[in-house]
Amino acid sequence: MPTSNCPPSADHAVADPTSTAAPNPELAAAVEVARAAAIEEAGGEDVGAYVGVEPESGGAATHLFDANVPGYRGWRWAVTVAHAGAGEAVTISEVVLLPGPDALTAPSWVPWQNRVQAGDLGVGDLLPTNPGDARLVPAYQAEDDDEAVAEVATDIGLGRVRVLSRLGRYDAADRWQAGDFGPESDMARSAPDHCGTCGFYLSVAGSMRAAFGVCGNEFAPADARIVHVEYGCGAHSEVELDTSSPVPVSELVYDDTTLDVEPALTADEPVAEQAEEAEEPAAEAVAETATDE
Repeated sequence: MPTSNCPPSADHAVADPTSTAAPNPELAAAVEVARAAAIEEAGGEDVGAYVGVEPESGGAATHLFDANVPGYRGWRWAVTVAHAGAGEAVTISEVVLLPGPDALTAPSWVPWQNRVQAGDLGVGDLLPTNPGDARLVPAYQAEDDDEAVAEVATDIGLGRVRVLSRLGRYDAADRWQAGDFGPESDMARSAPDHCGTCGFYLSVAGSMRAAFGVCGNEFAPADARIVHVEYGCGAHSEVELDTSSPVPVSELVYDDTTLDVEPALTADEPVAEQAEEAEEPAAEAVAETATDE
């Protein structure tokens, strides 16, 4: 395995292939000398195809060979050679592995304080702010910037050490507006109305009042969250449902072409006698039917 496999420094970076400078002819001809050094560094393993030579400052040149090393696909052996002058022997300055244009390399180093993203903070975690954080300014500097802050800062013992600067407020406003509870979210675009007209909308204090508030509807997806004034959802306080039938229904129609006539009762005629008189014609009709058969 190679021993010189550290990420290349600026001094070891491969020269720009678009460079028009030409290496020293004697150094450029020392291909086999450079290959032998690469094979030795690789522990006797085979070295890949020759890629080319690049000039270096200070009268040196770097020969490049493909590296046939497991796990280093796309990397190259870089052998830097030099000599003391014309006619002098070519010597090896260093042999290292350098990434080629198609090499798989680790991402650039990112300091830990810059890796933290929104939502990464867990229970019990501490995230101290940078003393020079541009989002924060001493409270006394913000008195003329935000009236709500000025009211608090003037109360002895109630003022905060630092408050959001104008930059910090702009940053928060941009983040909230572009978030899930902003005016361009899918929920807002399909809502019947926006939060600015909703009875559950609670405006925040200070300079953010005109654009942001808190949702106070427990059935809304944004309950207890900061929402933009133009955000909206189906739980708007003024939503009205159309309860009419989607199928057209005609008005009630009365059929008055046929009348059913019933004899009226007189005051001096018993109900039982009228019933008997009504049954007699029916009995006679039944008897006539049986005789005919």
